[in-house]
Amino acid sequence: MKFFILNQRYFVITGVALLTVVSLICAGAVDSWFWVPAVIFGLLFVVGLHDLHQTKHSILRNYPISAHIRFILESFRPEIRQYLLESDQDEIPFSRQARGLVYQRAKGVEDKRPFGTIEDVYKSGYSWITHSVAPTHITDTDFRVRVGGPHCKQPYDCSLYNISAMSFGALSGNAILALNKGAKKGGFAHDTGEGSISRYHREGGGDLIYQVASGYFGARNDDGTFSEEKFAKTAADPQVKMIELKLSQGAKPGHGGMLPAAKITAEIAEARGIPMGKDCVSPSAHSTFSTPIGLMEFIGKLRDLSGGKPVGFKLCIGHRREFMSIIKAMLKTGITPDFIVVDGKEGGTGAAPVEFANRVGMPMQEGLTFVHNALRGAGLRDQIKIGAAGKIVSAFDIARTLALGADWCNAARGFMFALGCIQAQSCHTNCCPVGIATQDKIRQRALVPEDKSERVARFHKNTMHALAEITGAAGLTDPRNFMPYHFMVRQKDNEFLDGNEAYPYLPEGFLVAETEIPELAEWHSRWGRASAETFAPKEIPFGPYKRQADDASKAAQ
Repeated sequence: MKFFILNQRYFVITGVALLTVVSLICAGAVDSWFWVPAVIFGLLFVVGLHDLHQTKHSILRNYPISAHIRFILESFRPEIRQYLLESDQDEIPFSRQARGLVYQRAKGVEDKRPFGTIEDVYKSGYSWITHSVAPTHITDTDFRVRVGGPHCKQPYDCSLYNISAMSFGALSGNAILALNKGAKKGGFAHDTGEGSISRYHREGGGDLIYQVASGYFGARNDDGTFSEEKFAKTAADPQVKMIELKLSQGAKPGHGGMLPAAKITAEIAEARGIPMGKDCVSPSAHSTFSTPIGLMEFIGKLRDLSGGKPVGFKLCIGHRREFMSIIKAMLKTGITPDFIVVDGKEGGTGAAPVEFANRVGMPMQEGLTFVHNALRGAGLRDQIKIGAAGKIVSAFDIARTLALGADWCNAARGFMFALGCIQAQSCHTNCCPVGIATQDKIRQRALVPEDKSERVARFHKNTMHALAEITGAAGLTDPRNFMPYHFMVRQKDNEFLDGNEAYPYLPEGFLVAETEIPELAEWHSRWGRASAETFAPKEIPFGPYKRQADDASKAAQ
């Protein structure tokens, strides 16, 4: 008995072997139909023998045949969780409630909720809008902001909600076409992502934000360096309304990438300006500049080469001192970007190392607040517009982001949901079940651009309508008038802060003023360590910076 207990893991393969023998006997002695189970059980027995002798999976060696059930269940575990176990508020990474809201607005169906909120309004982190007893009614929901600083010759009136960067290659041709057609119909902008402008962008005819990343796709020489001639040609396209220089991406800041030669199609090669049959590398850093001043000079060059179109850069905040170095370079060179897009670390991506996605980069709200206040401190905020991205799918998300200092918002996954994304999280496998994040022609066929473009435009329109309603409820006439004090943030179960306390606007020009503010000693200390000439730190700290304590004591005297 002990022998059978210790070796019960082999019962399945033993049983399959016996059934194979019995089926073979019955096939010869009883009926030829028994050949069917004989073949099935025989094949299973062969699988079991293979399991016993393979060396890659210990569980298969110990549990031949039966262990495959574990791998089968694991393969669709996310779907089981999403459809059967997940609550409406589980954010993995977007809650069912958030996805449902996008689906409803994209389809133009009822998006109201009965019976009351399902949010835990007494939970730490919960935030809400303070409404007015004298609400307003807003009829024009085509909210726009003009992007273009003093050096810009072709400013662009940008919608307050646009499609964030997603490259052709990461997304299918049908998905790009549907997004761009939707942008055309809805009158908002579509960021190309670093994969440059494809034939599907051009066919859609919508406004484009041409992103220039470290690979310089669409503007590169054969050796991967930046080509002024090719950039000027690409930027001259009437569809291109703004140029965005990507320094880093929220989901994987500081990380480059490679598109293997096997995955490069003729269409991808055409869009990116790269050869077939050769790995396509996106370096982690730009080759055209290595200093803050170099960055500003490159932005000035891009603006000149584009004929004066708005040029800005996108980044996820890392070392705050480095961003201050960029600001110092602006002051020293007199060159300012027309806009800065702050990407939060909660932003999406087709694929990222887990450590980068989870633990590298600053979340959007903190990053946006820092950028906004740093520009205010340098006296440059009125010259530079700020865009923000990072899980922004609802009117409340937009309103709160505008209140924290943004001039407009971008969304990637929100518009993917509008296309029909079911959050299968298989973007990196080329097996997207709805034809969005795949280059498989058969899978792409599931996505019909004409139908989905209507949903994209409708989602934008209904979200802007919802933004108008929430703006009116606060007693405002334009969502750009939202300020931190329009929001409350719960810190603990029985405590909450005014938005001005949680995310205050710091004084204009305080970083460049002659007198330092003791309460902002940390800001002044970091500003003092920043340099326009280099991103490298002046000193390596092994403890608190002495200057903070010294300056605070001097100011108090």
